[in-house]
Amino acid sequence: MLPPRQGLMDYREHWRGRERYTVFDSAFGDGSAVRALIGTWRQDPERPQRLHIVALADGLLPGFHRIPQADPNVTLDLLANPFESALAQLLARIDFIRLHGIADAGAGFARALARLASSDAILHAEGLTLEQIGALTGQGFAFEASRQTGALRARFASRKPRPPLPPSPSRRAIVIGAGIAGSAACERLCARGWHVTLVERHPRPAMEASGNLAGIFMPLLSRDDSIPTRLTRAAYLYALRYWEQLGGIGDAIEGAACGVLQLARDAEHAQVSRAIAREAHFPREFAEWLERDAAEALLGLPAPDGAWLFRQGGWARPGSVCEAMLAACGARLEQRFGVGDVQLERVGDEWLVRDAAGAELARAPNVVLAGGAGATRFAQAARLPLTAIRGQVTHLPAAMLPPLPLVLCREAYLTPESHGIRSAGATYDLDSERELRESSQLENIDKLRALVSDPATAAGAPLAGRVGFRCVAPDRLPLVGRLPDFESAGTTERLRDVPRHPGLYSLLGYASRGLIWAPLAAELLAAQIEAEPLPLAANLVDALDPARFVLRARRTSRGVTHTD
Repeated sequence: MLPPRQGLMDYREHWRGRERYTVFDSAFGDGSAVRALIGTWRQDPERPQRLHIVALADGLLPGFHRIPQADPNVTLDLLANPFESALAQLLARIDFIRLHGIADAGAGFARALARLASSDAILHAEGLTLEQIGALTGQGFAFEASRQTGALRARFASRKPRPPLPPSPSRRAIVIGAGIAGSAACERLCARGWHVTLVERHPRPAMEASGNLAGIFMPLLSRDDSIPTRLTRAAYLYALRYWEQLGGIGDAIEGAACGVLQLARDAEHAQVSRAIAREAHFPREFAEWLERDAAEALLGLPAPDGAWLFRQGGWARPGSVCEAMLAACGARLEQRFGVGDVQLERVGDEWLVRDAAGAELARAPNVVLAGGAGATRFAQAARLPLTAIRGQVTHLPAAMLPPLPLVLCREAYLTPESHGIRSAGATYDLDSERELRESSQLENIDKLRALVSDPATAAGAPLAGRVGFRCVAPDRLPLVGRLPDFESAGTTERLRDVPRHPGLYSLLGYASRGLIWAPLAAELLAAQIEAEPLPLAANLVDALDPARFVLRARRTSRGVTHTD
């Protein structure tokens, strides 16, 4: 990772006395340099508590990729973006910088790199052009070797003040809600050494929206590679890696990575899909467009307009994912189930959670609201524009349906058999009825019949299934981050200036994608609280910020209705 001898000494001398240390490398290569760095860190008894590595990498789908590590004190982010744009979207404070293989990258990156550098960052570089050296010098990097295009060393010595890092948080938190969002929050915080109290009104986890027998996991595709597409891609890829660390789908987690086949809606949708396939050049294991003959040969059913095949996709029982995440927390997690509705109040520097009778259940400096649309019962979250959308899933005896080798979906989905049951659905209803109803069952069966091209499928099926309520924001994106203080916002026009409730965070608004959004959203929130490098590009982080609704409410009140 560094020139011999000098580099090793730089690391050890430079990182001593620090709680965390962040290294940036302009080329991941085959990963051997990163493995060597982690080995050096492990062998140093005076190493920092946490090591963060950020590197540019080839051969990955576009975007930021957080790669889970066996050691929870190590994070690895691989950025599959052009050099300058990757730096522009990175949110981190870098202590050590290695530049190599960037002679053709121009010099515009220097400003972005200086923005990320810590006040005493060290830079090692090989093969820089004179223009790049000059640009870095102009941004405050003081080179200590001769200005040649060989190996160079510099120390960041800018006179521009660096924003101070926030103090280390008190690592105690209360998580309210034991569904997929809250369980992921518990695991990601406990993995960082936090002590967490989980508060749930039901007697066990996953009894609301996370209680379905099956949730499907697959990426989202769009020709414009929109924010929802990029977010879902990053979350999906992270979830696949994360679940492996928990023991894997089909083992520790009930489900199957059997693949998902998404049928084209019509000929026009198929034409758009072909264009996406031509332009994106997806790896075959991520997404492959199948024309009619190939799709029908795989499915054994009609697929008149073709289909997308997601080989790494599949289904999982969300409750089993919750159970695996909570089990991974170990002794750092205290679980309080069956407490009913709770109250939240700020007393001094701590939050108190009380039951309906006023008895104290837990107290801590930090609280994560992860209970879906029910979070708006708390005064601090009452103005968040969240809606509970009813979803009825239909459970069908497996013998009533044609066998499937994978999950099939279009406007609805149909899962393979599990315990003699197939799940189909789910409806989007704008009411609060919790009981199963025949009209929703018929809606699911009608869509199912179109899916399998058989108008007689599931005739006479018994009314069976489950009703859950999705938590949905107006823009269909999650709310991840510190909760805004709507009452104190004043005329604020920028996200960073919106006042926030101290120590109060949200993991809300997962709509129909909680299964894959939950792990990365919890990782993002934990990294934000700890002031670590963030696992998502800055524009995606902003798109998830709960404070976006403070700005949008103000613009709407002035007659401006566009979104950021």
